[in-house]
Amino acid sequence: MSFYKFGPNDLFFNVIKTYPKCSFFIYSGSLSYNNQISGSGQFGASINHVPSGHISLHEVNVDRPSGQLIYPFISKNSTHVAPRTVSAKDYNGTFSYGDELVATYPLSASIVKTLVAGGSSRNTIVALRNSLDFYTPLSRHYAYTSSYGDKSTQTIGLVSIPSIFYGSSIKKGTVGLKYYLTGTLIAELKDEKRNGELVQTGPYGSTGTGSVAGVVLYNEGFLLLTGSWALDSAAQELYNDSVLDNPKWIHFAQSISGSSTVASSSFNLEFNGTNPVPVRTLLAHAPIGELNHSSNPTYIEHGQALTPISGTYHYTENDELRIKNVVSSAYADPTGSFRKTTFISKIGIYDEKKNLIGIAKLATPVKKTEDRDFTFKLKLDF
Repeated sequence: MSFYKFGPNDLFFNVIKTYPKCSFFIYSGSLSYNNQISGSGQFGASINHVPSGHISLHEVNVDRPSGQLIYPFISKNSTHVAPRTVSAKDYNGTFSYGDELVATYPLSASIVKTLVAGGSSRNTIVALRNSLDFYTPLSRHYAYTSSYGDKSTQTIGLVSIPSIFYGSSIKKGTVGLKYYLTGTLIAELKDEKRNGELVQTGPYGSTGTGSVAGVVLYNEGFLLLTGSWALDSAAQELYNDSVLDNPKWIHFAQSISGSSTVASSSFNLEFNGTNPVPVRTLLAHAPIGELNHSSNPTYIEHGQALTPISGTYHYTENDELRIKNVVSSAYADPTGSFRKTTFISKIGIYDEKKNLIGIAKLATPVKKTEDRDFTFKLKLDF
């Protein structure tokens, strides 16, 4: 078997950016992610043991009985290093050596809606102030306090999107929000300008068309909705349990907050994430005049004595075995002139200690003769 070392011009590193699309549909307190139906399993109502519209982080408890779920744990040992969720005092005084500290699976994630009323405690909004200031050069609507509104006092609908859904950032120009009332689209927001402004784009002639109803924090995964105009002045629902109000952008996705089911309103949120994929490209060369002998048993012409001769003082193999001639000819007999020919079907990748760490398989074996050379392009995503 021949080994070849990758040269300095045979290895390339680059990053491919993908933009996976995410879609959430909210109705009457239920949530659907990418139009997926949460399938029931043999041992539970949900095959992944997570609610509809959620992602299971590890997906290690697929269709398992609730009493036999896989769980994470650590054992106390002599290192005296406590996990960050347990104080050093409790770790050293409460637990004995060998005790297991366990947690629970599955871990899940989904979007969250929080309505921050005007004048109420708004630690979450204050925590985003630096991020809002960072985006201010894109649009003045990001400003914490400006002529466009004071985020320290105004009512804000905060939609939080975990990064597992969008990757490194939300792609600009792909955010879309749709507000339905009894199945009819009454308003739509888009970040058409790619500057974070959520502008109401339709339906044509609807109340608030052309107005900015909020902003997007692309890297952090937050939507701050400040649009407080009535999208339909004739309709009212219990968006806050006991208070009737008109449909407004600050009430978008309010039914998943747990404060109300909002039977007549439904919502749709769409965006594209950004997922950078590191790619390693390797060039494997098959030079002229090399790789033209095979250890495959079919390489030898059939009907020859392959059994070696052995005795007390010797072990001898037949050194005059004929190689099968596979050169094509217009006639069945005789065949074409003999040429050493092999077929490359696999390429092995080895580390510096010649341990096999990867195999690249060809869909169709490649014919290799002594006067041919090939370069195989291998790609590895990680």
